[in-house]
Amino acid sequence: MNISYQRINYVIINISIILCFYKIRIMLNVFNSRTRKCEMLKINSDKIIKMYVCGITSYDYCHIGHGRTFIFFDIVFRYLCYCGYEMQYVRNITDIDDKIISKSLENNETISDFSTRMILQMNKDFLDLNIITPDYEPRVTENINVIIKLILKLLKKNHAYISNNGDVMFSVDTYPKYGVFSNQCIESLKVGARVSRNKNKKNPMDFVLWKISNKNETHFWNSPWGIGRPGWHIECSSMSMSILKDRIDIHGGGKDLIFPHHENELAQSSCINERFFVNHWMHTELVIVKNRKMSKSLGNVLLLKDLLKRYDSESIRFFLLSTHYRHPLYFCEKKLKNSEILLKKLYSSLKDVNFYKLNVLEHYEFLKVKFCSALNNDFNTPEALSILLNISHKINLLKLKYDHDDDRIVNLAYILRELGNVLGILLKNPKYFFQRYDQFCSNEIDNINNLIQKRNNARRVKNWMYADEIRKNLSKLGIVLEDSKLNTFWRKK
Repeated sequence: MNISYQRINYVIINISIILCFYKIRIMLNVFNSRTRKCEMLKINSDKIIKMYVCGITSYDYCHIGHGRTFIFFDIVFRYLCYCGYEMQYVRNITDIDDKIISKSLENNETISDFSTRMILQMNKDFLDLNIITPDYEPRVTENINVIIKLILKLLKKNHAYISNNGDVMFSVDTYPKYGVFSNQCIESLKVGARVSRNKNKKNPMDFVLWKISNKNETHFWNSPWGIGRPGWHIECSSMSMSILKDRIDIHGGGKDLIFPHHENELAQSSCINERFFVNHWMHTELVIVKNRKMSKSLGNVLLLKDLLKRYDSESIRFFLLSTHYRHPLYFCEKKLKNSEILLKKLYSSLKDVNFYKLNVLEHYEFLKVKFCSALNNDFNTPEALSILLNISHKINLLKLKYDHDDDRIVNLAYILRELGNVLGILLKNPKYFFQRYDQFCSNEIDNINNLIQKRNNARRVKNWMYADEIRKNLSKLGIVLEDSKLNTFWRKK
């Protein structure tokens, strides 16, 4: 490691110490969907924050609604890491359900091949959007044995029963708090309107834990109740509890999951384990396209893979973060293009700045405090972005008067890039951002980004040998890496 890298790492360590001090003074408040009010984030005595986010169902390509949700929770993960907390982040994948089976038949593919293809495209989209891979990404098909064990517990405790057609059902009558989480008046849910009639249920609100397969199905598992497959809600309980045990600090997903999915998940998990609890529930609002909720039936779905062909990935990220996560996001091309213009302004501020001449000026630390205050206020990303734009403006004014290696310019540029990292933007070398990576084809860029993500994952688990091997391989390709606390920048030699 050369002297300049040592100096940058030394600065990062000092910055981390300063941030830990501010972390004690400024508490993080988040809106809890369960209590419907802002609360201070509860930190367990082990200082580990456990986060579970409901992931995709792999029956189609990911759309902008997925992008909004998973980019937001990526910010939550990044910021808490930035504040010095140890994280355990789980984001599941549902790789078997009715829609997946139906779409695989339409495409004349096996269920496994179809689901895997959708998951690979998801990984590519998320990688392009700078979404950090979670610590754990369990799939339903890998957790069948756990699911069966949990259903056995519910049957033993009389929270479940076997219906007339052989399906195993959860009995909501055995959980007195059912409906409280989603603020539903259960008695007002009319059968035939919100809840379909089903002669196999004791209560219309009862839901499936294990679905018995019909004779035509080819994808099923053996169970004590016959061949079949799990219901949707029990899947998340199995994957969260098998990894995070009886405590989840942050449980997240889109607003559309509150009822019935999260209501049902909370009910069965609480009945399986009386010690189970979730400290904070967080949900992202819906995406509105042409003044209507985005849905396939309306034909207004915006796929990530299509948007990524037309816009820079960080521009999409900037746009999605420019609206608070608890407010509906109104999509329009004009706003997305404006986000692209604002992102260019940020990159323009970083252009031609010599970061290796960094000499820390402590009187600029208040900018980090302002940025952290914005995120501590229920992850107010629009305000955080406005702070970045303000720093950018300060840099541009200084550039009119002083050389680009002036200490004030270098300090502000370093802070701008560091805080941009927390939001998952400003990860590229400004020179190559404006050149649009003309010297690389898209496949080469994908390969470089994939290797960098693998290296970052290796660094997180302290597999230094593998991380060094990847760095050497990239060096042979003519790629130079620059590491920050949360991300890695790359440029051509």
